[in-house]
Amino acid sequence: MRSTSRRLLRGLCALLIVGGLTPVTAAAATDGERPAAARPVTDWQVDLAGTADERHNISRRADGGLAIRDRRLSTPSEPGKAFALYTAPARSLGRQTDAFTVSTRADAPSGTRVLTEVRGSSHPGRWTQWTDAGTTGRLRLSEAVSVLQVRLTLLGTRSASPVVSEVSVHADPATRTARAGTGATATASVTYRLFATREGLTGHTTANGHVIQPRDHFVALPSRRMLASKGGREYQVRLCYRRTGRCETAPVWDVGPWNTRDDYWNPPGERQMWRDLPQGTPQAQAAYQSGYNGGLDEFGRRVANPAGIDVADGTFWDGLGMTDNDWVDVTFQPADGGGGGQTTVTAWAEANVRSCAGITNCDIVSKVYPNESYPANCWKTGQSITAEGYTSDKWIELPLRAGGVGYVSGIYLKGDETGGVTRRCGT
Repeated sequence: MRSTSRRLLRGLCALLIVGGLTPVTAAAATDGERPAAARPVTDWQVDLAGTADERHNISRRADGGLAIRDRRLSTPSEPGKAFALYTAPARSLGRQTDAFTVSTRADAPSGTRVLTEVRGSSHPGRWTQWTDAGTTGRLRLSEAVSVLQVRLTLLGTRSASPVVSEVSVHADPATRTARAGTGATATASVTYRLFATREGLTGHTTANGHVIQPRDHFVALPSRRMLASKGGREYQVRLCYRRTGRCETAPVWDVGPWNTRDDYWNPPGERQMWRDLPQGTPQAQAAYQSGYNGGLDEFGRRVANPAGIDVADGTFWDGLGMTDNDWVDVTFQPADGGGGGQTTVTAWAEANVRSCAGITNCDIVSKVYPNESYPANCWKTGQSITAEGYTSDKWIELPLRAGGVGYVSGIYLKGDETGGVTRRCGT
């Protein structure tokens, strides 16, 4: 067993926290500083010219505005629309509140639009569902949060793009009591029986900017409220197929099938659309089985199956052993940030967090520091690393503060070779 005293001595060298990971001792960090030192923030503008944001098909104009870079690129969830995505880094508030006003200044020509959504966090690795700022910009999250993140979805045409010139946020200084039984908290560990269809579409781009790979592992739900970041696992569901007895926990990386505003897992009063339907009943299922909405989806298309979830090929074939579209049991776990499997790890030495499970061709995306603890999703086998006479090929997946994930070698973590993380990635 590796010497704990040796790790503690190595740990004395770290004085500051920097980089893109959020220690579990606080909800989040801003520009590498501990949130405990942050001053309360009431008003700010999103830095559209920042370098720590997450972008897909975004062009920054000379005047500082954001537009769609390539109007030929689209996503299947928005048929006929050019598509781009911008996610700002999470912002620490220095206090807790649940009420916000988000103002988006944009030039949106006919046929184009901008969707502005926010989510918040009050616990490491756990996020509220995304909430649409709507036309007024005023919104309340399901709980008081100390960290806020803004996401912009730009939808255009082949000939025109919306241009976002400014996004400003006002945090209400008065903290209100969170509404019981709503939002992400209400849906944790709730299971519904849903008709699942195979997504396929290899080579197409999902609503979070991921390019679909052969035998990919993810799912799509018909609302952006549980759409995880590119490569992220903030929102997951557990699928079980009775015919094979096999289960898999998969991240939500796309929007669909059929609808884009059908968060059927939420209570009717919180649902974006179709509020007269029972909780747990997808609109497509009601349209197909009982002619709800004239048998049409939100786009006016005739619903051809009762699907409430799309399943990527790897999850469909390899994870669940499905051979055709069928009914599955789906457990919603959006409030846990790790699908019920997230734990924490503690570093004994400073180490790089990389974009993949190795050193070769894996970019540095963050760092961990001695005696600091971090949320962890799962572990996977990667490149073997040797440090102080020990060798390990186990890498631990960590959620990054600005979205997405990174990997740190288990050789630099306290505990066993996986740092105490028991769940293997992809299971």
